[in-house]
Amino acid sequence: MSRYQQSNTPSDHKVSIIGTTTWGTTLGIILARKGIPVAIITRTEHEARDLSIERKHNRFLPGVDIPQSIYFSHDLDVIKNYQDLVIIAVPSDRFRHNVQWIKKSLIQGSLILSVTKGLELPHGKRMSQILQEELPLEFHPDICSLSGPNLAKEIVNSKPASTVVAGSRDISTATIQNILMSPTFRVYTSSDLVGLELCGTLKNILAIGIGIADGLNIGDNGKSTLITRGLSEIRKLGVAAGGEADTFYGLAGLGDIIATCSSPFSRNRYVGERLGQGQSLTEIQTSMQNVAEGVNTTCAALEMAHSLGIEMPITQAIYSVLFEHLSPIDAIQELMSRPARSE
Repeated sequence: MSRYQQSNTPSDHKVSIIGTTTWGTTLGIILARKGIPVAIITRTEHEARDLSIERKHNRFLPGVDIPQSIYFSHDLDVIKNYQDLVIIAVPSDRFRHNVQWIKKSLIQGSLILSVTKGLELPHGKRMSQILQEELPLEFHPDICSLSGPNLAKEIVNSKPASTVVAGSRDISTATIQNILMSPTFRVYTSSDLVGLELCGTLKNILAIGIGIADGLNIGDNGKSTLITRGLSEIRKLGVAAGGEADTFYGLAGLGDIIATCSSPFSRNRYVGERLGQGQSLTEIQTSMQNVAEGVNTTCAALEMAHSLGIEMPITQAIYSVLFEHLSPIDAIQELMSRPARSE
């Protein structure tokens, strides 16, 4: 086992993070700033070596210094020494693969936290469902998810933010809350795991729609309509799937919608804006380094909606722009031409 940097800072908890994504690295940095020992598991030995030596993640977090205490490794045995909390921070289309990769290194009693906002294709499975399918039964009570208005580039620069961690056991969510909470990062708890995960996932579709609206310059009235009707749409789907309605009006729902629909840091909004300006999805994705989860989520959400008998006209319109070559302006006109109805 090669070790590039070991933290000697005493702490009651030690944390492993799977994935060097923007969000995974950001969480590692804010934990290390608290003095919590953190190990980040990388995709390759080469990546571990480079991050350990350079102490920069120029691809995702340019200009940000990575604390010397963070230990980078590709060796899964490291997890056994940082096993109080295991955070999985990888894209949804690689989530199951990574869980299968690490599961033999997990120790019973470890808290397992997904921070991925997405659904697995083709059946729209949430990340906690994947964890339950892949991990032994004894891990299930300690499976949790985190979601909220969490733009990593603001959080890593110590701008104030809040988030929500949800799970089935109060002691698990409270422990994660205690580990993650800092003077600039406030953590709330919830028992609505289904609702929280669907909020974090479905709002990405709405962000693409708002980006399209901005690309077309349709104005603030149109965007307000899209946000409020879009929230109603994803809430109906979320409740039908087992989530609680109130969750969609909290930080994980409305809070995240506000952040991701208005911020220049939002990858999903960026995709939508460039679609509205006339670029193709292929062109946009080729130019991006990060994954815009809302693209695949649109497919999964429609599949889920059809199975539950929920009508989602906004999601359908965004899907048609993404995958059926419907022009953005025609999508807006189709939505505005729908039959009159009560709110």
